[in-house]
Amino acid sequence: MWRGHERGCVVLDVDRDLPWTALPPALTPLLAGHVPAFTEGLLAAVHRDVPVYAASLEGPLRGEIQQGVESALTRFLDLAGTAQPALRDEDRLVYELLGRAEVHQGRPMDALFAAYRSAARTTLRSMSGVAMESGAEASVLIVLAESVFAYIEELSAASAQGYAAEQSERAGEQDRLLDTVAEMLIRGHTEENAVRAAVLTAGWTLPDRVVVVTLPTDRRPGLRARLGPRALLTSRPGDIIAIVPEPASPTAHQELRRALAGRNAVVGPGRPWQSAPDSLRLAVMARDLLPHDPEAEGPLWVTEHLAQLLLLSDRAMIEDLAAQRLAPLEQLRPAQRERLGATLLSWLKHHGHRAAMAAELAVHEQTVGYRVNQLRDVFGETLNDPQTRFELELVLRALPHQDPS
Repeated sequence: MWRGHERGCVVLDVDRDLPWTALPPALTPLLAGHVPAFTEGLLAAVHRDVPVYAASLEGPLRGEIQQGVESALTRFLDLAGTAQPALRDEDRLVYELLGRAEVHQGRPMDALFAAYRSAARTTLRSMSGVAMESGAEASVLIVLAESVFAYIEELSAASAQGYAAEQSERAGEQDRLLDTVAEMLIRGHTEENAVRAAVLTAGWTLPDRVVVVTLPTDRRPGLRARLGPRALLTSRPGDIIAIVPEPASPTAHQELRRALAGRNAVVGPGRPWQSAPDSLRLAVMARDLLPHDPEAEGPLWVTEHLAQLLLLSDRAMIEDLAAQRLAPLEQLRPAQRERLGATLLSWLKHHGHRAAMAAELAVHEQTVGYRVNQLRDVFGETLNDPQTRFELELVLRALPHQDPS
């Protein structure tokens, strides 16, 4: 509304959120007849300032784009002197769709924002020129400028909202597709063509060989960013499963180690992707059977513990063999049984080399000799049998024993 004059210039009360409320309604019919010319100037400016849209403005979509611009300009002029919001629901949907379209085209929002800025500058210049020729006060031109830029801000915000919504929906859909691929790989028994089709749909690259990693659910935060886009993540009760390309070099091995540091992870052995379930099976077995520190700096690599895992894989069989081969020790007192058991394992490992045994057992070499003589008294000639020695070492390595010292 008019408030008075200052220094010969009419001053308007302006609503900063809806500045067009202060525009004189007479401005609408004055400018409406120039909308086609305003549109042509706007499109030419965008073509010049934002070349990424040149192809669209020159192609078969130009007519549709031109119609849309004319509608936007007409809507803006209709706001003059009213307290209406810049965009009605149907208008807002249009600009949200423009933002979504940028995602479809693989472009950042910078290009669309640049087009909006170019359109605002050109439109203001064109409308101001017509208004000035008609004798509009400077104060009206100031409010016109505020209104144009406020209107463009609303258009930009709606498009940004559409862009963000499309990205979020795509991320959710992408996660779902990648989760499907992960499940197909760890489940196995899936046609290769079906796997490759799912991989293609998800936009993932299928490595020739993979390792499968298992880690507790509470260690997931930040894992996807650490492992990068080539890793797949999925969940099972109590566990997170990651499928990662098998490290092909010491550097790649070290990178994976750093990514899994402090996560109580177990890394299965490398396998062709078709055998990913086998890598997962061994990772889970190692997690359940092998002792490891949950707070260890790096993960537990199954490939570094294959022999121990093999020994522990059938506990009942190992215990049966132990009962058979270690029976002679049962006649001894518990403390003596433990000392001689440790000595026997050391003797087998070091092929009877007393210096190495003494260092491992932290005793004098004479003590080693004394204990070995005790072992020969207990086991007799069976210690000379290669098969018996092999089976004794198997069970002694597999079964826990106390520190003989």
